[in-house]
Amino acid sequence: MADAAGGLLPLWRYAGFVARPALKLVLAVRTANGKEDPARRGERFGRASAPRPAGNLVWVHAASVGEITAALPLVEALTARGHNVLATTGTVTSARVAAERLPAGAVHQFVPLDIVPYLSRFLDYWRPSAALFVESEIWPTTIGELERRGIPRIVVNGRMSERSHGGWRRWPGAARALFGELTACLAQTSADAERFSDLGVKNVHISGNLKFDVAPLPIDEAELAALKAALNGRPCWVAASTHAGEEDMVAFAHARLSARWPDLLTFVVPRHPERGPAIAQRLNPAGQGDSVALRSRRDPITPNTRFYVADSIGEIGLFFRLSPVAFVGGSLVDIGGHNPIEPIRLDAAVVSGPHVANFRSIYADLGNAGGIVSVEDGDMLAHAVGGLLSDPKSAQASVALAKAVLDQHSGSVGRTLDVLTPFLGPATERAA
Repeated sequence: MADAAGGLLPLWRYAGFVARPALKLVLAVRTANGKEDPARRGERFGRASAPRPAGNLVWVHAASVGEITAALPLVEALTARGHNVLATTGTVTSARVAAERLPAGAVHQFVPLDIVPYLSRFLDYWRPSAALFVESEIWPTTIGELERRGIPRIVVNGRMSERSHGGWRRWPGAARALFGELTACLAQTSADAERFSDLGVKNVHISGNLKFDVAPLPIDEAELAALKAALNGRPCWVAASTHAGEEDMVAFAHARLSARWPDLLTFVVPRHPERGPAIAQRLNPAGQGDSVALRSRRDPITPNTRFYVADSIGEIGLFFRLSPVAFVGGSLVDIGGHNPIEPIRLDAAVVSGPHVANFRSIYADLGNAGGIVSVEDGDMLAHAVGGLLSDPKSAQASVALAKAVLDQHSGSVGRTLDVLTPFLGPATERAA
């Protein structure tokens, strides 16, 4: 922290301490808007709502749904080896995913705010033997407190975009003060590794992407059977993890495709489920008839339904299973794209837009192998989806090529554990 930029970190620590009253108000507003769990808001202030298991405990922090999903195979491997795991996230939706999918031996809490009194309370209670941060979710005060207590601080599945790297490069002192306090970083790619090293991490390894080791999404077989019965053989496709602006292009594509398949059903699974009612309104402005069904209202799929908006948590696997073709959203608008691995694992051919910076290397490998179709607008989306729907063998071939790429990149969990093991402490014998 020799230069002025390095002084930003103690300033951050002080600002957080001073801002405590305002942050309590912010959390209250977020709770009123459904973005915090009112029954568990104390966890954000470091107050535990679950008992700490006996023995060593590994803290795994993941920001939201994508990160906790990526961390699942690592958490499963850690618990299988006898380690207790505390998994923290920062969003209500990720907490629901954690509740549904964390294995025995793992407990979930909301991550505390990056402020000393709350962190101290959190760390005094949970006493982790090591702290693992998924992808790029690191906070200055948290890292400093862990370093002060001698707790290893490791980034796993590390990802550093060109934009983030460029931002940190403008503050080299702050970057080296923060990243230099990391014990190690396990980066997804060589480019990620170079960026972390450039910012001051001294112990960097390339472990690959944990997402390649994630098991196929779980599904409720009874719900799958009910949806299949409601479809009754109708052609369908899914637009998954969509953002504002993309639903309009999906609607345009649906209109074009309906000329060939008049009974086509389009599933729309928004990235943020709370947008469901607004999307339904946009797809059917007059609000007449049953052309748009909303899952949160348990609307039935009727012969007149053209759009089924699946605004629910943890059910996207159902719609990948039902659909031979999946458009993966966040890619026709400049969001950075979302995970293409999940639909591929469930046998859906993937169509994507050009904005895939968050998964650049995965999409590049899939594209080079012929395992995805890339489009740039609603017209191209209609053409790509129509081509795959009209030629099931081509869709199946695309899935097979994509799965071969995924298989080539698997094994990140094992490589990650090889590096982590010396830092984790002894496993705990749990009662059977």
